[in-house]
Amino acid sequence: MADKQNQTPEGCTHDCSSCSANCSSRSKQSLIEAANPDARVKKIIGVVSGKGGVGKSLVTSLMAVATRRAGKEVAVLDADITGPSIPKIFGGKGEVYGDEQGMLPLTTSTGIKLMSINLLLQDETMPVVWRGPVIAGAVKQFWTDVRWGDVDYMYVDMPPGTGDVALTVFQSLPIDGIVIVTSPQELVSMIVEKAVNMARMMNVPILGLVENFSYFVCPDCGKQHKIYGDSHLENVAATYNLPILGRLPIDPGLATLCDGGAIETVSADFLPDALGMIEEKLN
Repeated sequence: MADKQNQTPEGCTHDCSSCSANCSSRSKQSLIEAANPDARVKKIIGVVSGKGGVGKSLVTSLMAVATRRAGKEVAVLDADITGPSIPKIFGGKGEVYGDEQGMLPLTTSTGIKLMSINLLLQDETMPVVWRGPVIAGAVKQFWTDVRWGDVDYMYVDMPPGTGDVALTVFQSLPIDGIVIVTSPQELVSMIVEKAVNMARMMNVPILGLVENFSYFVCPDCGKQHKIYGDSHLENVAATYNLPILGRLPIDPGLATLCDGGAIETVSADFLPDALGMIEEKLN
C-alpha cells in the first residue's frame, strides 16, 4: 500500500512555501537560490578549511589571479562575513553601489570582480556582530542580488569550519566543487577530514587539497626547512582518494603583496598545476 503522506496532493502547485503537506514534491525541492538576472556564472568553486588561519583567502586570491591570467572572466565572492580579507588582498577600496536591478561588484585593475561585506561598510574596521542566520542571509544576497555579469569561474572564499555559512553556500549556491586548504600540522589534518566528510555528506565534489606553510626556503643556503613539521597531506589524500593541487611555501614576499593589496602583481606561479587539474575534473 502506498504511503499517502508522501503522495503528491491533487491540485499541487509545487510551491512549497504556501503548503504544509509532507509530499514527494517537497522532498525533491531544490534549495538552490536563483542568481541575479544579470549574472551568468559558469563554474563556482568554494575554497574551504576546517579551521581558521591556514591561508584560505590566500589560496582563493592566487587561484583567482592565475585563472584571470589564463584569459578567463573571474569573480570572488567573499563569504567570510565576520573576517573578510579579500578586499585588502586585492587593494579594493570604496563602497559598491547598485540600483533596482541589484548591486554592482567592485572590479580590480586586472578585471577580477569582487563582492565582500567590507565593500558595503563605511569603515572597514567596524566589526560585523551578527548572528548566524543573518550572516548566512548576507551570503545568499551576494549571490542573488549582485549583478555579476559574465563569469567563467567564481571563487567563494568561505569562513572556517562547518557552520551556518558553509551549509548556506553548499545548499543555496550551485557549487561545482570545493578546494580544501590545510597545513602540515597533524591537528589540522584531522580537522581537514571533518571538512571532507561534510562535503561528502552534502554531495559537494572535492576538487583537491592545497597545503599552505609547507616549507621555508632559506635565503642564504637555499635549503628547505619544514617549520611546522613533516606533512601529512599524502596520508589524507590517499585515504580519501583526492588529488594534491599544490603546496605553498612560507614566503615573506607573498605576505607583503597581500598586506599591500598587490596580489595581482605576484610574479611566481605558486600553484602551477592547480587550475589545469581543476578544469580536468570539472569538464
